[in-house]
Amino acid sequence: MRALIALAQANPEDAVSIADLASAQAIPKKFLEQILLDLKRHGIVDSRRGQQGGYRLLKNPTEITFGRILRVVDGPIALLPCLSKIAYRRCDDCTDESTCEIRRVFAQVAESSRRILDNTSLADALAQQRAQPAAKSAKPVRARSTPRRAVPTSVRQPV
Repeated sequence: MRALIALAQANPEDAVSIADLASAQAIPKKFLEQILLDLKRHGIVDSRRGQQGGYRLLKNPTEITFGRILRVVDGPIALLPCLSKIAYRRCDDCTDESTCEIRRVFAQVAESSRRILDNTSLADALAQQRAQPAAKSAKPVRARSTPRRAVPTSVRQPV
């Protein structure tokens, strides 16, 4: 989530390197690579290769909800398998879902969670953060909009 918030803060035309994202957000690089690949496969981020390479959001931050991100990264949001909208499975020890007291309580929790997560976008989170500047948030990262200066050959160290 922090990496996506950082991408939402970056210039949408510029790509942010995975190394910069990982460093700024204190996320292990290999772990972040896997998450960003999943998000890319689901059309949330895009990547560019090369010196100007990195990741950027594919959609406007107003269109990317926390619910969508969580489902891509973690799978179903439901606390019980019998409440999942995308991976329904009857509970192993359930005798009757319609009279299950536990299911009824967790259905309320799941509905409340889904309502919040599916109606809160990255842009909403940024707006809330701006309204409360003392709150800790994702550290902004510098996008690579201009090429890095090359080190002259005479100054380079042998490898």
